[in-house]
Amino acid sequence: MKKTLILSSAVLAFSLMGTPALAASDLPENHRFYDEIDYLVDKKVITGYEDGTFRPDKTVTRAEAAIMIGQLKDLDGTQRATGFKDVSKSSKASGYIAAAQEAGYLNGYPDKTFRPDAPITRGDMAILLSNIFTMPLWGATDFKDVSANMKAFEPINQLVSYNITAGYPDRTYRPLTNVTRGQFSAFLARGLEPVFKNDTHMENSYLRDKTKVYSYRSADGIVLNARYTDDSHLNGEPLGFLWENYNEDVEDIFYTEDETYDMYNIGFPFSEYITELVYPIKKGKVFNIDNPFAPVSKITGVNVTVKTPYKTFTNAVEVTVPYDSSVNHDTGYKYYMVEGFGTVKTVGLDGKISSELIKVQ
Repeated sequence: MKKTLILSSAVLAFSLMGTPALAASDLPENHRFYDEIDYLVDKKVITGYEDGTFRPDKTVTRAEAAIMIGQLKDLDGTQRATGFKDVSKSSKASGYIAAAQEAGYLNGYPDKTFRPDAPITRGDMAILLSNIFTMPLWGATDFKDVSANMKAFEPINQLVSYNITAGYPDRTYRPLTNVTRGQFSAFLARGLEPVFKNDTHMENSYLRDKTKVYSYRSADGIVLNARYTDDSHLNGEPLGFLWENYNEDVEDIFYTEDETYDMYNIGFPFSEYITELVYPIKKGKVFNIDNPFAPVSKITGVNVTVKTPYKTFTNAVEVTVPYDSSVNHDTGYKYYMVEGFGTVKTVGLDGKISSELIKVQ
């Protein structure tokens, strides 16, 4: 099923009007990454082969990655000397390899080689994406096969915070697994377009649709709108794709919303990272026990019915936060989370509504 693309400001220059359907003999429209590949083919970032195939399951090499990144970033691909002893001027990728190195997107090895025919791994891909996309924020995840001493540790966590990956259900990221052309296309497309970031949402996800705007009314009657945008910033510095709460009468607030198979989190720029829900969901489960930035929270209800001006939900998870003077709450409160909507309502333990969802468009 074809996705409907909503272009971000970052790529308005690349119009999708009149995109020709891919005609590759080995890429049916029901392929998992067909839309992502079609999107990048239209942008002339990736191409098929002369024999009419695309080979979506073929492993991407470092040279191929340099070419695709060079085309994405409009680098000068003119063949030239590279300074790498295993990449000659006559190599098809030499210009893009040299340009990618100069731009800081791809680097060589201490022995002055580039290893152009070596495969790109998922760990390599994380590092590459952290270099080409604006992703300064991250919160540490708990992948079983990713440790803090790994070069790709921070980039992998950035990919999670910016909804480019969520890892695998077995709580692994598999950093040493080679990346295919189809997967490479998916990673790149997710870095560029919110509609593709939605594809990282796991089954029964609590993440919101990044192509929609959510409106919430607070206790004082102010309506805050939440949209996913790449126009985020802090002190004039760009922050990449983040959620923005905005209203003409209040200062804009930017934050991440991410999810792994263990938890759902909210993170604020260079500040606290708060767990809002833990998985698997079970009544009585307590979390945020060791988080100095958030009060201890407890799941106190599942499949709860909660009314909001937008609609009545019957599958909400109720989380109770008792009064805690150390985090400056005037009273304890409860919040209600729904699959596909995140938090839809927050109510003080005194019964006063703090915030509730009123519209989605």
